[in-house]
Amino acid sequence: MQTTINRRTALGLGGAAAMLVAAPSALAQQPAPPAPRVKGPRVWLDLDQTDLDAAYDQSVYAPNLQQIIRRYATNSDGVRARLGAPRRYAYGPTPIEGLDVYPTKRANAPINVFVHGGAWRTGVAKDNAFPAELFVHAGAHYVVPDFVGVEDVGGSLMPMAEQVRRAVAWVYRNAHTFGGDPNRLYVSGFSSGGHLAGVVLTTDWAREFNLPADTVKGGLCGSGMFDLKPVRLSARSRYIKFTDEMEQALSPQRHLDKLNAPLVVAYGTFETPEFQRQSRDFAAAVKAAGKPVQLLVGEGYNHFEM
Repeated sequence: MQTTINRRTALGLGGAAAMLVAAPSALAQQPAPPAPRVKGPRVWLDLDQTDLDAAYDQSVYAPNLQQIIRRYATNSDGVRARLGAPRRYAYGPTPIEGLDVYPTKRANAPINVFVHGGAWRTGVAKDNAFPAELFVHAGAHYVVPDFVGVEDVGGSLMPMAEQVRRAVAWVYRNAHTFGGDPNRLYVSGFSSGGHLAGVVLTTDWAREFNLPADTVKGGLCGSGMFDLKPVRLSARSRYIKFTDEMEQALSPQRHLDKLNAPLVVAYGTFETPEFQRQSRDFAAAVKAAGKPVQLLVGEGYNHFEM
């Protein structure tokens, strides 16, 4: 776009400048910028408690958070309008232990299990149908499980992780019921679901479920957390009752010996510093372990846009 300044515009600009010169007292009354915050003692790396709490609070870095989360739900409604309602299956005995399957028409098709996010507190399968069309039209089944929120089980992440693992095991064992190929089972997850996808990918399937060690053939961990130590030090400990056992058992970066699938790790450049670091460090650790990994960086995307 080209802007043209003519004589009349220039005279107008000159008049405005004259008004500013004539009113120095008005400019002098502008409030001074706030003084920089004095940092407290370091809690994690170079972060004090305030910085660390913010680094695990996406709302600080994503002002459009509520807008995008509402879009998840409305886009999911649109997907169901086009694809039809999903098939619902129970993978466990409690009411929450169910999963939605959006089937493709291709026979014996690969399967993607998507683990939704929500700070381990919120989120339901129904509102995470929006990626289904991508998979279904490409010839793959899209599966999204429901599972408990951490606050519903006394602040422990262990029941949630156990449910997600059982959901994946159910899909492997029952893929034939919806035309899926159990030998082409993949897992993806976003945010706290990215963490849980990492937990799934570092599961000892043979010992814990009597399934093949390579039950999961590949994974995508989007914008997740892979070592829980700094998370435990943050304000998230107000609603998660971390223990040493939980921190150790559910930190995927500490269990890379059990990783038996190629991995994609993704994050956005407008995410919090800690979420960016967690993804970079996780990908670097997988690479150092000699296992296949790809790091995807979304330039200009915040957490929820990813």
